[in-house]
Amino acid sequence: MYSDVSIAGDPLELPHLLPPVPQHPSTVAEFAGLARSIAADRARWAPQVHYDATTRGYARLHTGPGYEVWLLSWLPGQGSGLHDHGGSSAVLTVVEGTLHERALTARGETRRVLTPGHQRVFATGYVHDVVNESLEGAVSLHVYFPGLTEMTPYSCTPGARTAERAR
Repeated sequence: MYSDVSIAGDPLELPHLLPPVPQHPSTVAEFAGLARSIAADRARWAPQVHYDATTRGYARLHTGPGYEVWLLSWLPGQGSGLHDHGGSSAVLTVVEGTLHERALTARGETRRVLTPGHQRVFATGYVHDVVNESLEGAVSLHVYFPGLTEMTPYSCTPGARTAERAR
């Protein structure tokens, strides 16, 4: 006669029948990899692109333990303003169009042109401005870890080497 164990197998061998536990990023490299994999899956993000003449378009694509992924849609001329990301670090990946980044560091100002595939990783305290200076729409993917809860605005007088928190 057959027993339950002989039919179902050894209960200690059950884990191979369960779905795998989802792996979540825990390092900067893994968050950058997550951003690249989502960016490569156009069918996942393209339906969320939303251009709005009054503000950048926002869509939360994904959340996980301690992080979130956002898609931003930028019309020509739209920008973020000079800001930091509070207590969050971030990965910015351009998926469509061209964005221009201006960053203020202790060594002064740097400027970058970001085209599809460009990726920027920054830690807490990083002060920057992102603008679509092109004549076409742009789309970017942002991974914030931990999830974004604040963005501190900054002001910078022309020619200044540092920024001050906006009042």
